[in-house]
Amino acid sequence: MFARLRLDPFLLAIVTSAIVATLVPARGAGATALSNAVTVGIALLFFLYGARMHPRDTLDGLRHWRLHVVILGFTYVLFPLIGLALGFLVPLGVLTPALYVGLLYTTLLPSTVQSSVTFTSIARGNVAGAVVSASMSNLIGVFLTPLLVIALMNTTGHASVHPEAVLDIVLQILVPYVLGQLSRRWTAAYVTKHKKPLRLVDQGIIVLVVYSAFSAGRREHMWAQVSLLQVLALVATCLVVLAVVLGLTWWLAGRLGFSHEDRIAIQFCGSKKSLATGLPMAAVLFAGQPIGLVALPLMVFHQAQLMACSALAQRYARSGAPVDAAADPTT
Repeated sequence: MFARLRLDPFLLAIVTSAIVATLVPARGAGATALSNAVTVGIALLFFLYGARMHPRDTLDGLRHWRLHVVILGFTYVLFPLIGLALGFLVPLGVLTPALYVGLLYTTLLPSTVQSSVTFTSIARGNVAGAVVSASMSNLIGVFLTPLLVIALMNTTGHASVHPEAVLDIVLQILVPYVLGQLSRRWTAAYVTKHKKPLRLVDQGIIVLVVYSAFSAGRREHMWAQVSLLQVLALVATCLVVLAVVLGLTWWLAGRLGFSHEDRIAIQFCGSKKSLATGLPMAAVLFAGQPIGLVALPLMVFHQAQLMACSALAQRYARSGAPVDAAADPTT
C-alpha cells in the first residue's frame, strides 16, 4: 500500500504523532518533562549529524564546484526569494500569518541528504555529486539557516526570533554538532556500523519534537486560528512552489551546459528541504512560540517533494537516456 501511494512511513509516523498530540496533548508536569526530553533529544540529534559527516568527503568533492554552487544557489538564494515573494498571500487572506511564517521558514532550510542521494541514484544521476552537495547543504545550513531566519523574519516583521535564541542555537545545535565532528575518531566506526538503528533514533527524536509542538498548539487552540480552506491553500501553494523549483533546476542546469547526470543531481538536491533538520531547529528558533502551524508547511512540502521526486526518478530510470529538453520531465 505504501508503495502504491508513495507514502513515507516516517512521515506517516509524524502525522500520527501530530494527530495524537491534538487529541491527547501533554499537559502540566508531563509537558515540562516532554520539553526537557526534546531539548536533550535535539542536542543528541545534531551530535549524531556531526559524527556522521566526514569533512574530508566534502573537501574531496569540491572539485566539481560549479555543480555545488548551482545547488546551493537554489537552496539558499532562490528558495528564500520565493519565500519572501509569497508574503503577498497574507494580506489577501489566502494564508494566515502563522502559516506564512512556516512556509517562509521552509524555504530557508538546507536540502535533504538521504532522499536526494537515493532519488539521484535511482535516476542514474551523479550520485557522488549529490552526496557532496547535499552534505555541504546540511553542513552550511547548521550555521546559515538560523542566520537567515533571524535576518529575514525579524527585519520583515513576519516573525520575531529573539536574540536569546542565538545562545540556544549555539548550545543545542552548534556545540553538539562540533562535538560530533570532533568525536569522529571514536564514534565514526560505530555510527557507520549501526546506521539503521541510529536512524530510528533520529526519527524517534523528530516524532517527539512533532508531538511536543502539536501538544503546545492544542493547548493554545492552534486549529482555531486556521480554516480548512487556508490549509488547502497551503497545500496548493507548496505544490506550485515545488513545481516551479523542479522546472527551474532542470531548465537552468541544461542552459548552463551540465551533463544529464549532473542535471538530475541538481534537480533532486536543489528542490528539497530537510524535515529532519527543520523540525528540531524550529523547536529551538521558535522556543516559547506556537510552532505547530510553523511546522505544518514543512510537513506538507516534505511529502509533496517525496511524491514528485519519486515519480521523476522512476521516469528517468525507465528512459535510460537523456531526456530531450523539449520534453521537460517536470511538466
